[in-house]
Amino acid sequence: MRINRILLSSGLVVIALVVQVTVLARLHLPGAVPDLMLLVVVGLTLVYGHTSGALIGFGAGLLADLAPPADHATGRYALVLCVVGYLVGLTKPETGRVRSVALPMFVVVAAAVVSTLLYAGVGSLVGDTAARHVGLTGLVVTATLYDLLLAPFTVPLIMALARRTENDPLAGEGGPATMGGGGEGVYPRLGGRTGGFLGGRSGRRPGARASGGRGLGGGRGLGGRVKGVKGVKRL
Repeated sequence: MRINRILLSSGLVVIALVVQVTVLARLHLPGAVPDLMLLVVVGLTLVYGHTSGALIGFGAGLLADLAPPADHATGRYALVLCVVGYLVGLTKPETGRVRSVALPMFVVVAAAVVSTLLYAGVGSLVGDTAARHVGLTGLVVTATLYDLLLAPFTVPLIMALARRTENDPLAGEGGPATMGGGGEGVYPRLGGRTGGFLGGRSGRRPGARASGGRGLGGGRGLGGRVKGVKGVKRL
């Protein structure tokens, strides 16, 4: 992972953990507790991808496992967030830009359901039957509802911060076509430098240019124009 990703992810995870423990856990809401750590992992993973998402999820979950007042086996939540981070990263768009609000909200719902079920499943393997007494269905419904209500205020902000720390030109508004600068892109510059010559002078008198004194060796013929094309291709 890049150093800027590590710094941003670490800062957001620590802030989310503090808010989770000191504020959200003390609200005493019915059912589950709003999972701000999960939303941070989802927001970062939608920008960074599945590999970084798995690493961020594991680190965030392990920190939550060690932070007091943790009452579960160490590594349990780390495993859950690692798996969720990897799965969420698989939904990252190829362009690196999320064009619709529906995708992050759908991912939040799926992540809330998967994380709750996976957390309860891992707990049953290590002998923790708390979810069975509370009611697994109620936990899934309330966890999804709370995370979905909190997501519009957190996930877009986290994704915006993650994009600002990325130096990826493909994540820009214009995509690859704007890499040439000036809002025109590489291909319009190629067309502007070659289109008039190839479609104009060469199209009208190809024979005259090839055999005339101002052809390949002259500054006004094909040789002079080809220098411009080579200069653009080197970009």
